Amino acid sequence: MSRLLRTASASVQFRATKAFWPKAAAEPGWATVPYASRQGLHLLLMQDGDGQWPGGMLTVPAGLSLQGVGTIPAYRRLLELGWDPESPALSATKRLLFRLLAEDDDPSFLAEMMPAEWDEDLIKRGRLLLREAAAAALAQAGYESDPRLRGAARRMVERVMPFLKSPLAQKPWIRLGNQHVLAADVMAPSFHLLVMLGYMPHFRSEHYEFMDRLFPYLSQPWPRQQPVQQVGPHLLEQPHLVLGDLLPTRNAMDADMASSLAWLELMARIGYLKKHDGWGKLLDRLLDDRDRKHVWTPPRSVVMPERVPVWSWPLLPLSDPTFGEPTNSAFSADVTFRLALIAQLCGREIELA
Repeated sequence: MSRLLRTASASVQFRATKAFWPKAAAEPGWATVPYASRQGLHLLLMQDGDGQWPGGMLTVPAGLSLQGVGTIPAYRRLLELGWDPESPALSATKRLLFRLLAEDDDPSFLAEMMPAEWDEDLIKRGRLLLREAAAAALAQAGYESDPRLRGAARRMVERVMPFLKSPLAQKPWIRLGNQHVLAADVMAPSFHLLVMLGYMPHFRSEHYEFMDRLFPYLSQPWPRQQPVQQVGPHLLEQPHLVLGDLLPTRNAMDADMASSLAWLELMARIGYLKKHDGWGKLLDRLLDDRDRKHVWTPPRSVVMPERVPVWSWPLLPLSDPTFGEPTNSAFSADVTFRLALIAQLCGREIELA
């Protein structure tokens, strides 16, 4: 903790203290610490008066830039930074997200998902995708008990459940011309659905049959084919769909540290990490990369891709980059905190050093 409090950003200091030293986090003044985050203030200055960001809804910028970020990833990044969901900036976005849950017919809410020409199939896909992303964000913000979110979550589960019960869950591909594509009736779970489930423990316990079927699906090998699906007359990439185990090997984990940590955290929150030997061993490998002072240091094999998927982008970095690059110590602090959080979520004892 002393190392984190010396080298980490204000947001990591706040998150770590709240998670592992709650008595100290209750001291007067600690609640204001995350608002010292420079990137949080940068995001706030980019927000429009109606709670939106100018980058649309699901756009994520390349590299470490915040320019052009969409509303939902920006909202979730502020939550990761420790900002209060009821703060004025996030409250304005919350109203918009609840409208997305209802699949509002206003075409302006489709943002970058609006096709150049009116197309019912593409519009339906866009509204469905935005509804799931909005549900994930609202669940992360702590609104599990809101009946609007619970209703949307129930519809999402009811949509995916028949797929998990069907043979399509193991063989979702059809041959179309000279390529294999996902059949039009494949209703695979999305990463947004997993994020939502990770922050809705009561909902998970109520839908135990769905959770029991989801685990073996997430444990099966990820196919080599690209997730292209037939949507009406169109063939579209569907990168938001989960088709199996995202982290089968250490190489897969090192290729995208943000998504790897996001996956392990979600599996820990849902309760699957303890049941899956492979994911547990990968967590152990990451913990073994810590130095004598228990701080994670990145091996040479670790790569930060130029563009991170929208569902995992909010997690890293929580540090405040200097001159466009985070220092190694700040990146190490980010990952050290996240590893401790994942370990805590899956029931491991945390010793403060």
